[in-house]
Amino acid sequence: MKKQLLFGLSILVAIVFSSCKNLGDLDPSMFTCTPNPLETKAGKVDATITGTFPVKYFQKNAIVTVTPVLKMSNGDSVKSTPSVFQGEKVVGNDNVISYKAGGTYTMNASFDYVPAMAVSELYLYFHVKAKSKEYDLKPVKVADGVIATSELLQKGKDGLTAAIIADEFVRDIMEMTDAEILFLIQQSTVRKSETTTDQIKALTNKIVEAKNELNKSVESLKVSAYASPDGAVDLNTGLAEKRQKETEKFLNAELKKLNSPLTIESRFTPEDWDGFQKLMEKSDIQDKQLILRVLSMYTDPEQREREIKNLSAAFKQIADEVLPKLRRSQLKLMVKVTGKSDAEIANLAKEDASKLSVEELLYAATLTENLDEKAAIYKKAIELYSSDLRSFNNLGAVKFQQGKVDEAAGLFNKALQIDAKNADANYNAGLCALAKGENDKALVYFGKAAGTSGDLKNATGTLYAATGDYAKAKSSFAGTNTNNAALAQILNKEYNAAKNTLAAVEKPDAQTAYLSAVVAARTNDKDGVYSNLKTSIGKDGSYAAKASKDLEFSKFWSDATFQSIVK
Repeated sequence: MKKQLLFGLSILVAIVFSSCKNLGDLDPSMFTCTPNPLETKAGKVDATITGTFPVKYFQKNAIVTVTPVLKMSNGDSVKSTPSVFQGEKVVGNDNVISYKAGGTYTMNASFDYVPAMAVSELYLYFHVKAKSKEYDLKPVKVADGVIATSELLQKGKDGLTAAIIADEFVRDIMEMTDAEILFLIQQSTVRKSETTTDQIKALTNKIVEAKNELNKSVESLKVSAYASPDGAVDLNTGLAEKRQKETEKFLNAELKKLNSPLTIESRFTPEDWDGFQKLMEKSDIQDKQLILRVLSMYTDPEQREREIKNLSAAFKQIADEVLPKLRRSQLKLMVKVTGKSDAEIANLAKEDASKLSVEELLYAATLTENLDEKAAIYKKAIELYSSDLRSFNNLGAVKFQQGKVDEAAGLFNKALQIDAKNADANYNAGLCALAKGENDKALVYFGKAAGTSGDLKNATGTLYAATGDYAKAKSSFAGTNTNNAALAQILNKEYNAAKNTLAAVEKPDAQTAYLSAVVAARTNDKDGVYSNLKTSIGKDGSYAAKASKDLEFSKFWSDATFQSIVK
């Protein structure tokens, strides 16, 4: 009886102790993480973790919460979404793990990247709840560090340039003044009534202005004399020539009165068929189309005249309304107006911008490299010419170059309120959206930017690289030699292409050399790593600290040469 009692107690104790035993710590060898080290993509650090619960490990009444935690060297840590597993006797909807068989599971972790993650460790934290008991298992490290090469993408002013809409400033312009002197049929005398017309007075005044004003000069005065296309060709030839000479005589007399040394250029045309055709096209004369057809069918002037005269009713109207306008001398005066000098424009832009046209003001902004001075000029242009979107756009471009993205975005928006279809303003608004991480908005703006003077291929390539779509980025960057284009090739593991692109960058900077060092590291070119890091750090010392923590160069960290470069 005692033996039976003792046996029963021993079984009960065994059951009690068995049910009270905690789950043991898990061995790191039971876990794998892909990738390891971790990598950034589209501003995220993502990981896929595979783990195993051993056979006869997972208690039937246990609930285990597994939380990925990324611990950074500065002491900060961030958690990803936990996964929950439960034993066979737990009532719930979580992943069930068999006690006898154990189980393999996969979980995903995702973190928003911050630079401190470059030196970090990814751990799994385990919290166990079994009936009334709760406790933690020893954390398991599953990955070391984050390769943040994709974060080298230059989405702001360092990698992209906003489009300036060019001014239409022309320093020297040509002013043309036209006048006509009409003659009576078969006559070449310049009548007094023709010398006092408003046209002749205006032409004379322009000559006087050019003589008296320092910034004006007469470039030419041309005379073209004509006879109307009726009558014999020989008669009209002589008549046109006489009209040329009589017109010259009149003009030379006028120039003498003005004390002008101007030389007249003149010519004559015997029969003005071109002028006749133009007047006919504008007229409402009966049989107009038939007459125009005659002109196209015949080139001989006498044949043309015969055919037209056969249309007796129409010819009378032509003789009354068209031919008198062709018995003339045409006068063309060209006056060159020299604009303000660069010094004058620059001074007025500062002292009295109201004396400048919008084109002169926009041009003034190109005369200085100082961004604050450019901004001040564009602000004045906005005050004086608020309906011109170029001032808003160009001030926005300056703000973008200064790194003031929000201000720039507001100005581009004002430009688009004036013209929503403007390609440059849409392009620039897209740059701001991209710089702020608003990738969907950037894509919409770039879709409206066809024809921009900005580098749309580089911008769209940068956008696709920012979203992690490296294949589209590669396509968009085609033919573009920029740091961002090379980075996309690196992320696509196209190292030779990246090397060639970096070698062709128009203005290589510290980033160019740093990316070249990354390519060298990935292709086991130690000398290339060192030479390019020296160049990069020489141009921008901040790259030394970056390289010393960048896992791209981890295999060189212990090397004395590397240490001397980044110290």
